Amino acid sequence: MDVLALPPVSEFLPWLRGRGLGVVLIILGAVLLARFVSWLGNKVTTRIDAKATDSDALVRSEAAKHRHSLAQVLTWVALVLIYTSAVYVLLDWIGIPVTGLVAPATVLGVGLGFGAQRIVGDVLAGFFLITERQYGFGDVVSIQVVGGGDPATGTVEDVTLRITRMRSANGEVITVPNGQIVKVVNLSRDWARAVIDVPVAAGTDVTRVNDVLRAVGQQAFDDPQLHPLLLDAPSVMGVESLGLEQVNVRVVARTLPGKQFEVGRDLRARIVLAFRREGIKVSTIAEPATTGVTP
Repeated sequence: MDVLALPPVSEFLPWLRGRGLGVVLIILGAVLLARFVSWLGNKVTTRIDAKATDSDALVRSEAAKHRHSLAQVLTWVALVLIYTSAVYVLLDWIGIPVTGLVAPATVLGVGLGFGAQRIVGDVLAGFFLITERQYGFGDVVSIQVVGGGDPATGTVEDVTLRITRMRSANGEVITVPNGQIVKVVNLSRDWARAVIDVPVAAGTDVTRVNDVLRAVGQQAFDDPQLHPLLLDAPSVMGVESLGLEQVNVRVVARTLPGKQFEVGRDLRARIVLAFRREGIKVSTIAEPATTGVTP
């Protein structure tokens, strides 16, 4: 019973007044500093987004998105440094010799290194993704991962050194480790392109179809609601493919980053109405399998 008996509280009072108080202050200081860094990071990203909203949409598409992603990464790195430093100072304060942990930490680090190769690969890949500005916050991307399969497509919501988080058109949140990415298709870099293939009957006068499509493109460019999304008037590329029963005529429109889908839907509706007025039959207006961002 004497062995299991707890020492009197009075013996802990000197420790609590000395080292114990220091431990509490170190932990409290680390938590407060981490919260301040998180608050500051949120303020910076909010300010970046606010300035981007007030500036030209085409200019902000790269500069603002890169600064937003960089601010998120710097906030994450700062939090890691704060907590790591707090642990180091805490161990030294309570009297545990940090130098004596160097050898065990080295052995543990080597063991973790072999087991955490994928994490290290993710961090290195994330570093190059951000520094090379392959994509950033708000970009619409299609990511191919190791092992093939269907690529993950969505809007980037968060980029860290380890993962990329994006949201699909269906509202699903997709998380991809950066080290598993083998191919990235950025659908909103600098500018985008809406590509529409208009199928008409093989016997239709193609010249007349081209004239109608040019008129539709000019009307869309002159529309006050659609004009801000277009960089220039949609152009008619001409006959894209021939078939036994139909001919595909391609229309191309350069748009602001990420606006190619909205512009494409609007142009399809305008083309259908214009063809009905002109008596031109069209069964389906199809979008090609790939909608690129470069010519």
